[in-house]
Amino acid sequence: MNKFLQRFGANVIGVLNGFDRMRFRGSNRRLCNAGGILMFLCWIKVLLKDFGDYAEDRTNTLCAAIERQAAEQEVPVIYLASSGEDKEARALAEARKHDRKSGLIAALSCVEPCRSVVVRRNDDGHLEPCLEDRKCLHYYHYHLDPKFGLMYTRLQSWFPFTMHIGINGREWLAEQMKQANLAYAKVDNCFTAIGDFGKAQGLLDAQVQEDWPLVLDQLAGRSNPLHGKLLTGEHPYYWSLEASEWATDILFRTSADLAAVYPALVRHGMETMHSADVLRFLGYKVPASGQVHGNFEGEVLTDLKRRAEGTRVKYQVKTNSSKMYDKYGNLRLETTFNNVYEFKTYRTATGDEAGEKSYRKLRKGVVDMQPRSQLCQEINERHAEFLAAAADTEPVGTLVEAISLPMQWRGRRARALNPLASGDVQLLEIVSRGDFLINGFRNRDVREARYGTDSVAAAERRRQSAAVTRQLRLLQAHDLARKQAGSHRYQLTEKGQRTITAVLAVRRVDAAKLMGMAA
Repeated sequence: MNKFLQRFGANVIGVLNGFDRMRFRGSNRRLCNAGGILMFLCWIKVLLKDFGDYAEDRTNTLCAAIERQAAEQEVPVIYLASSGEDKEARALAEARKHDRKSGLIAALSCVEPCRSVVVRRNDDGHLEPCLEDRKCLHYYHYHLDPKFGLMYTRLQSWFPFTMHIGINGREWLAEQMKQANLAYAKVDNCFTAIGDFGKAQGLLDAQVQEDWPLVLDQLAGRSNPLHGKLLTGEHPYYWSLEASEWATDILFRTSADLAAVYPALVRHGMETMHSADVLRFLGYKVPASGQVHGNFEGEVLTDLKRRAEGTRVKYQVKTNSSKMYDKYGNLRLETTFNNVYEFKTYRTATGDEAGEKSYRKLRKGVVDMQPRSQLCQEINERHAEFLAAAADTEPVGTLVEAISLPMQWRGRRARALNPLASGDVQLLEIVSRGDFLINGFRNRDVREARYGTDSVAAAERRRQSAAVTRQLRLLQAHDLARKQAGSHRYQLTEKGQRTITAVLAVRRVDAAKLMGMAA
């Protein structure tokens, strides 16, 4: 982020980092598997053959309680014939129609897909509980909450009564700033001005530290009048963050200031980022060859969409993505996690808080809210660093000329670099890889990327290492790379990032496009 602000800081008034949209899932873990259901039915003394009647009775009881509570609040439940209708838009329309400005503004219901419990006969002809994808009635409650702003809950009316809660971190921030008397201006989901960015960022940081199990239980109880009473015994919700968006908003002084540089950022993202780069960008390991690993299964996509409100560039690996778009003078960098199991964090084993820490899979549970936010922020930081080299107004010819001449370095002559020669281009491509931009690179990293990882004789390995050493000295002589003090790692300089990005971008553009750009 520092390099981005160094490049564009004169036109930037502030930066905000924090959660945008969050969708939480509350599940009864004991009732989300066949064994747990069987134990529950044994405990309450309900036969498998009677489960259908028992579950239907629980559903009818729940629906009646919800309808009755809504009527008492003078917000009757509206049934939607199509699950595809925009429920938030309908809720806001109802609020305007009835002049509801706080509390429950709309209660909606519709039939939607769900994962629910049924009893079937197995291959032996015996009854057993199982989980199936089915459809049932769901209830949506939309609130204009004094703490969270516009939010919703979604309750499944059939066993095991799963609940979802949707909260928007930016809506929440707006309510927090109102209470703290902080001045701000907001259009849609974007802030166009904030009186004190430091205090606003402090409020966003505090959101991550919220006591989420307690807060979510309270919100669930507000929408479900039978929360904690519907089922016999203790069946608390286990809360997980099913999907999240972590946004970095870079506020430019005016929309015109952003519009002046944004086309270059879009072109840089579309022409420079390749599949292996996208994988590194989102934290995946990539072999030294720089190619996508042979065992990788899934899709890696780069997508460009032009909308009325702005242009969006999206990098996606499987169901996780990082995207950039412009809106109301905001450059938004956004990381979306739908499958956190692709990532790891340094923690103890679940249930063993006093145990030894190691790198383990990130959990969906709200217990891992903080490491999730850190991982998302790291991705946004990498995105900003990547963009920092994009909108360089210095002509490419000037950049190339500086490295196309011999140099004197530490009393010795260093040859010129040739941006058209395959050997020099390969070196530039290796050292500008996404993971090296963050962690730096060693002689060994460049050697393996250039010569492969196959085992060779010791003499040949020394020859390769010596050749790479000369190449690294060449980069240092032209001020493209600098050795990190006290280590064997090298890091590209700002000049190196600008020059190499420009050279590689031009090499990847075909002649027809270059002629069009020149015209």
